[in-house]
Amino acid sequence: MRGSDQENGRENGENAGDDRRPVVPKSAREALRPERVPEPVQRSRKAKSQFVTFLNFVMTLLVLAAVAVGGIYYYAKSSYNEPGPLTVNAEFTVRAGAGLATIARDLERNGIVSDSRIFRYVTAAHLRNGETLKAGDYEIKAGASMADVAALLESGKSILYSISFPEGFTVRQVFDRLASDPNLSGDLPEELPSEGTLMPETYRFSRGTDRTEIIEQMREGQQRMVDEIWLKRDQGLPIDNKDDFVTLASIVEKETGIASERPQVAAVFLNRLERGMRLQSDPTVIYGLFGGEGKPSDRPIYRSDLDKETPYNTYRINGLPPGPIANPGRAALEAVANPARTEDLYFVADGTGGHAFARTLDEHNANVRRWRRLEAEQGAN
Repeated sequence: MRGSDQENGRENGENAGDDRRPVVPKSAREALRPERVPEPVQRSRKAKSQFVTFLNFVMTLLVLAAVAVGGIYYYAKSSYNEPGPLTVNAEFTVRAGAGLATIARDLERNGIVSDSRIFRYVTAAHLRNGETLKAGDYEIKAGASMADVAALLESGKSILYSISFPEGFTVRQVFDRLASDPNLSGDLPEELPSEGTLMPETYRFSRGTDRTEIIEQMREGQQRMVDEIWLKRDQGLPIDNKDDFVTLASIVEKETGIASERPQVAAVFLNRLERGMRLQSDPTVIYGLFGGEGKPSDRPIYRSDLDKETPYNTYRINGLPPGPIANPGRAALEAVANPARTEDLYFVADGTGGHAFARTLDEHNANVRRWRRLEAEQGAN
């Protein structure tokens, strides 16, 4: 073995011997002393600068976006609450089934709101779950803001139309008026309700209301009213049931339009019924001849008409006719239920729009002669 190799062998042996030497433990103080952590690798100044620039860019975008959103919100809210472009009141119709976008577009087209998009989106944000803008006709006030318009359409307080039926209208006349009203919809029943079953009154409704709804209101209203007044009737009336009660009230209704006379007219007919006398009422003759259509205005009642045989001619039949001749109102029903305290048996027109009443036939004939003189004088003039 060469000398250099021997020296290397000795060095390797010494190193191997060093690895096999036992590890001397540290003292307690040294064991508790924290070891130094290596310092982190420092980024280059160039990398740090790029990151800060990107972060600043992102923050700037967020701030600008927040300012833009805030500006848009402020503009939309201000526009939504400021007075609108209308200078005069206007009517606006929300069609059934129309969505918010359609309504907003129609409002702008009609000059009621200035911006349909603002109205649409702000209104949608305000509507709670299940709430909608309701169909109907509305009166929009001049200068109404979008908020005012939305509140009105949401409330459903649409324009209400009215239709009136005077006391004494027949069912046929009621149907004719319903059919001619352009704000109502739907067909009328083919079969007419019974005469006297519809309450004369003014009814309010929204455009498009079905005609049958009005009829049902009239029917229910009349039934309630008849039941109520019948319960409060005087005892001892010569009327056995509500049907006869309504029939007599319809005759009273057609005989006079003066409210103060109705209880006295009712008393005359009730007195005649108690004595078995015929009612001899001209309106019953007319109904027997012309039915619910009514007598033509230019057609007088002839003496021969009083002798014609019809179920309703109370000059020819005893007692009451088979049913009402019109739809009586509350005043006529109350007059029959609580008639005047009188023994009068007759009445005739007095020339002033009212009637002259009499207890005896002689008094009545004198009143008739007086009326005929007045009639002749008026004809001469």
